Order: sequence, then C-alpha cells, then structure tokens
Amino acid sequence: MEELPWCTQCAGLAFLGFSLCVVALGAVLLLARRWPWCSCHVCRSYLTGSWARDFTNLGDWYAHLLRESPTGTVTVHVLRCTVTANPANVEHMLRTRFDNYPKGKPFAAVLGDLLGGGIFNVDGDAWRHQRKMASLELGSVAVRSYAYGIVAGEVEARLLPVLADAADNARVLDLQDVFRRFAFDTICKISFGLDPGCLELDMPMSKLAAAFDAASRLSAMRGAASSPLVWKVKRLLNVGSERELRKSIRLVDELAAAMIRQRRKLGVAGSHDLLSRFMASEAHGAGAVDDKYLRDIVVSFLLAGRDTVASALTTIFMLLSKNPEVAAAMRAEDAARDNTTPTSRTTYEHLKSLHYTHAVLYENMRLFPPVQFDSKFCAAADVLPDGTYVSASERVMYHPYAMGRMPRIWGADYGKFRPERWLTGAGGTFAPESLYRYPVFQAGLRVCLGKELAVMEMKAVSVAVVRMFDVEVVGENGAGAAAPRFAPGLTASISGGLPVRVRRV
Repeated sequence: MEELPWCTQCAGLAFLGFSLCVVALGAVLLLARRWPWCSCHVCRSYLTGSWARDFTNLGDWYAHLLRESPTGTVTVHVLRCTVTANPANVEHMLRTRFDNYPKGKPFAAVLGDLLGGGIFNVDGDAWRHQRKMASLELGSVAVRSYAYGIVAGEVEARLLPVLADAADNARVLDLQDVFRRFAFDTICKISFGLDPGCLELDMPMSKLAAAFDAASRLSAMRGAASSPLVWKVKRLLNVGSERELRKSIRLVDELAAAMIRQRRKLGVAGSHDLLSRFMASEAHGAGAVDDKYLRDIVVSFLLAGRDTVASALTTIFMLLSKNPEVAAAMRAEDAARDNTTPTSRTTYEHLKSLHYTHAVLYENMRLFPPVQFDSKFCAAADVLPDGTYVSASERVMYHPYAMGRMPRIWGADYGKFRPERWLTGAGGTFAPESLYRYPVFQAGLRVCLGKELAVMEMKAVSVAVVRMFDVEVVGENGAGAAAPRFAPGLTASISGGLPVRVRRV
C-alpha cells in the first residue's frame, strides 16, 4: 500500500488531535453539568433543570424560592450567587454601600464583547463620566421635546396605520415584533438622528436590529452558564454559541461604525439627537472623539431604548387582552380629560394628566419588568441587613421579577393585575412606591436616567392604541394562559412572540 504524503499525515494527525480536544471538552462540560457541586436542593434543581417541571420560567422558580425564604434571600452555591427580593438588601446594595457593590469584572467580561465600555458595563470614573454626560443630555428640555415629537410622529404616521391595516384585513399580527420595530425606529431617530424604517409594511427587520438581537441572546447565555469556564473555552476554540456571538458582534460593530460615519457626514451642529450632542460635547471638551467610545454609546442606547420599551409594551397589551375592563377604564379616562378628536395627536400635557394609565404602566412592570434581575459583585465581605453573609467577589442579584410577586411587599393579591394599588385619594392620583421595593428602573446612584422618556413613550403608545383599537391575544398566551414563556436574553421577551387580532373600537 502506498504511503500517504507527509503533509497529509500531519493534517490527519492535526484533525485527530482537534477531534479529541472537542470530545474531551464535551466530556468536561457534561461532567460539569452532572457533577453534584452542592448537595442542596436549590443547586441540584438549577444544575439538572428539574425546576422546569413545575415552573414555566426560571424567574418564577426564583420567585417561589424567595417567597419561601424567611428573609426573602437565597444562595445558589454553584453560581456563587446570593439572590434577594428583600427591599432592605436592595437599598443596602444600591445606596448605603454602593461602592462595595460594583458591576464588577466578571459582569464586564460576560457583556464586554457586546457593550464594551458603555455605561451599563463599567464602574468607577468611566461610569461617572458617562453618567454625567447622559444626565445633562437626557435632562435637557430640548431633548425631551425633540424625543416626544419623534414618538408622537412615529405613532401617528407608522404604528397606527400598521394596526389599522391589520384590523381592516382581519390579519393576525405579532405585536411583539411590531413594538420591537417601532421602538427600534424611535430610538434610532432620538439617539442617532437616523431612520432605519423598520416599521413599514412588509419591510424586513434591519440587519443591525437582527444582529443586536442575536448578540443580546448569546451574551445572556454566558451569564446563565454554571461556570464562566464553559463559555470562555468555547470562545477560545471559536465553536458553538461563541462562534455565532462573534459573527453577530462583528456585524453590530460594522453597522454602528457606518452609523457614526453617517452622523459625522450629516454634521452635528444644531442637531438634537443624543449621538450628535455627545459628539459635540466631547469634541468641545477634549478634541477628537474616539470611535470605539461612540460605538459603545450607540450599543448602550439601543439596549436601553429599544428592548426595554418593546418588552413593556408587549406585556401591557397581553394583560389588557385578559383584563378588558382595564382597557375600558383607560379609554374612559382619556375621553374625560381630552377634547380632541380620536385621531388627533395627543399632547404631552394630556399624557401627564392620565393617572390611571400611568398606574397601568407601573402595574404591568411590577408583574413583568423588562429587566427581570440585575447583578452586582461584592468587593469586600459584607453582611446584608437581613443577616446574610456575602463573601468577597461573590455575585449578589436583586430580582425585580420576584419582588413583584412577594406578598410581604404587595399583599396577598400580589398575583392580581390591579392598577388601583398605585392610586390614592379621591381623584385617583398616582402615588409611586419606593424604588427599593420597586427597582424596575434600578435605584440609588444608578437609577435609570431615561426613565421619564421611556414612560412617556409607553404612555403615548398605550393611549393612542387603546383609543382606537381593541387588541385580543390569540394562541398560548391568550386569556386562559397562566404565564408567558420568556426567551433567553438581556431583557424579557416572550418566546414565540405575541400573536394578536386587532379590532377598531
């Protein structure tokens, strides 16, 4: 038999070696999943996935554990993570000992490829600088007025016609997809002064939005891994989800760079979009602005302004479909406080007067916060107010989704969608709850700077849609559904979307 060439033999041996490495990695990952790292029922349930037999979502399992805990706090040892739904602990982390609970290097590593040095992924001076800049811009009357004009225009010119077309042609719509497209167009206009035109009938989703979705989902999978070694080895070998993540982030980088170039070409002088204002402010203070810095700002704005708003709007109409009396009450409040015709553009002052609608938004986010949990890392060993000891470098997670389901915070009817719990006095005035009991917008020094803009956008959409349409959810998330199933991601999104039928009022 003729001997194979030397180069072919080397290639064969190299392939054999690589194959053995992949098999070994698979065995290690299987062992890591099956090995009884901790004998407690919480850790075993997490590692084996047995929680899924009784709960639709991981968040519901955590909520169950936290309700059962006397302190509202549990520890998942295999993750080196303390999970809490205790408001005193939340205040301790976010205000009292803020400097001891940074985002931390492990968090930055998980999301670093996607978020880079953006405001959501940094601590210390970098965070303080970006927050100061964002606070100045988002607090500006000119920016808020500019943003409201864009939201109102998008609702009137694009969103309502899409819903009207579906109603007139008896078409079933994926409302989650519609709101994601709407929120993407809106945040791109507000933040970058550019219009991707996603919310046009029969238009495909923009490449940037699709790549950003994939990158968010795959980055979230890193955080859910039982050990960071799992995703780090996959990244080193460039296989599986890490290979897909690298491709998605490369596309995000390319499209963000193109967006920045386009913004520079159009000029920033006199522009009210946030990217232009950041560019102008940074250039005025310290010369040329680094493109990597601007790229991280672009991605942070997308994460904050698109996914969270789309998530909240989706669950609002899921709940209104199951509670038509609430939609009727919103419609009545709107009619009682407004003298315009049903198709007239709603004014900002009118939106501010709608206390019941405001309560509906907050009650929706109590049950379905767009960001279901948030993590910090304990810099130095500490004892939480409920007596829980936290070692140095341990992850500490507060869980808004579970907190919205705690009877010790919201009473025995915590599971009921009841907007009235937010109203007080004879006129039904909206009364906010402590942010440490309701950390949907975070709290303390890291409280969400875009909170007012987000609430304004959600309110404008909700009022305009309820004024003209009845929305009925069909399929597994319809009236008889106990709980929606959430897809993996950095923000809550409903697995399979939200198919609806739209009817004119």
